[in-house]
Amino acid sequence: MHATPTWDPQRHLDHPDPRTRPFHDLLARVPELPRRPARIMDLGCGAGRVTALLAARWPDAHITGIDSSADSIAAADAVAGETAQGGRLHFRHGDIGRWAPAEPFDLVISSAALQWVVDHPDRFEAWVSALTPGGVFAFQVPDNTASRAHGALRDLCASPRWQERLGTGVLPDHRVHDPADYLGRLASLGCAVDAWESTYAHVLPGDDPFADWTTGTGMLPLLSALADEPGAAEDFLAAYRERLAQVYPATAYGTVFRFRRVFVVARKDGAV
Repeated sequence: MHATPTWDPQRHLDHPDPRTRPFHDLLARVPELPRRPARIMDLGCGAGRVTALLAARWPDAHITGIDSSADSIAAADAVAGETAQGGRLHFRHGDIGRWAPAEPFDLVISSAALQWVVDHPDRFEAWVSALTPGGVFAFQVPDNTASRAHGALRDLCASPRWQERLGTGVLPDHRVHDPADYLGRLASLGCAVDAWESTYAHVLPGDDPFADWTTGTGMLPLLSALADEPGAAEDFLAAYRERLAQVYPATAYGTVFRFRRVFVVARKDGAV
């Protein structure tokens, strides 16, 4: 007879990745869930990379991921199916801002997705109502709009070369609130809340340290606006990387890139 493996967040941090590290930090603060097997929803699952980490912690859980990108869901299907101890990973295409729970959940979790839902705090009541007693709603959202990186992006969009195409209404307008605001909203719904913010100092290696960061989901609206001009997206990204290199100079040990995120773990009818 084999013992059930225990969740060890440190083991999953042995090889941290700047994009997945926040999810690990969020998951480390999520308490044990009230039911086994648990029913879990991942809002904004992307290609399922972090959703699979949920199955590592709760291998008997029924886990669903939802995302508005059909391409991401197609990629996530590669890891769908039965999990280690009789659980299941399932993915479907959908708008997380319109998601309405049709059954009780033990955990509703989201990583770097709710910032795209302008009125996401207004959805909290429906999502918390769907939690079982002792169930958890947890999320993290990036909030780097006051950074030098976003300043460089705004300046570039307003420059003569790009102003006509990108100067008005194209740059994403993320609606991230202060941790205390999230705490207040969820506490009023009967949750015990742990809310905090972290600013990561990522050390990016290589001669082109911002290659991955300038092709993430936050850039898609800008690149889409340039899609009808051959070569424009590539020129824009190259110009942005040049500006990033100026405001985040390389050092002998890499390029230090500061990135702020907000975290919330709310437990219904219980202590966090």
